Amino acid sequence: MDRTSRDTVRDALGVGVAVGLSGFAFGVTAVSGGLSVPQTCVLSLFVFTGASQFALVSALAAGGGPFTAAAGAFFLGVRNCFYGLRLSTLLALPRRIRPLAAHWVIDETSVVALAQPDRRRARLGFAVTGLSLYLCWNLTTLLGALGAGSLGDPDAWGLDAAGPAVFLALLAPMLRGTAERATAALALLIAVGTLPLLPAGVPVLAAALAAPLVLLGRRGRSAGEAVVR
Repeated sequence: MDRTSRDTVRDALGVGVAVGLSGFAFGVTAVSGGLSVPQTCVLSLFVFTGASQFALVSALAAGGGPFTAAAGAFFLGVRNCFYGLRLSTLLALPRRIRPLAAHWVIDETSVVALAQPDRRRARLGFAVTGLSLYLCWNLTTLLGALGAGSLGDPDAWGLDAAGPAVFLALLAPMLRGTAERATAALALLIAVGTLPLLPAGVPVLAAALAAPLVLLGRRGRSAGEAVVR
């Protein structure tokens, strides 16, 4: 393995292990919110997208209905479809393994793969990040779920904020343009503003309005500038 490949593996392992450790917080939060240990582990094994998992258990713990909680989690998970569109071209994986690779299309694997300068290293980064993160996330989910009873209230430890904090840390570098920052800011305002007014889980769905509102605002401004010219 050459030096550049070793660098890719090192970076991928760093991301996979570091983020995978937050699965412990998910395990504690899920069981403390009313899920059983098997239910918690099944979520990590088959859903495997941290922000959506945290959104689901947080909405359920706050008293939200299962359909509302699932809808919020589904909405957050839709972003992985857009990652997949970009990664399908970049990785160009054989058709027979695409269904398996799709399960690993998440924020972290996408960030590592897209940061690589060529297809070979992108594939390597994607695979190492996906494998290390999947193993660490599921192992720490199990440990957190089993230890939830002895830890008590996760809010007292701040574990309920671990998942969102990791998600925000990955999202922040992507907010490079004015439109991205405006969308994030407006989504935050909508979610926080509707939190005391709407049932648990619904503010996340309402925050989705930020994207079309910003898009409409940009189109309106562009049309106004064209008229002035």
